[in-house]
Amino acid sequence: MQTPPVPTAAALEVALRAALAPTSLQVIDESAAHAGHAGSNGLGHGTHFRIRIASPLFAGRTRVAQHRLVYDALRDFTAAGLHALAIEVHA
Repeated sequence: MQTPPVPTAAALEVALRAALAPTSLQVIDESAAHAGHAGSNGLGHGTHFRIRIASPLFAGRTRVAQHRLVYDALRDFTAAGLHALAIEVHA
């Protein structure tokens, strides 16, 4: 059994770049602002992220379909503690 990847902003960025070839991408770890909330690991990092992304793969897709592409690209991180994503898709 393979160990799930640790959810860091850098690791999420690598996965998103590989899967979605974004033209712009910003990954922000907002975990510290969610300390004590559901899904927090008590470390202040690695659980809550904001993704700002533009990709040609989003063209012609609904917002739900765009978000699904992002979630699919980051699926492996869920088992390692990724709890919440705020996704902002840009043109």
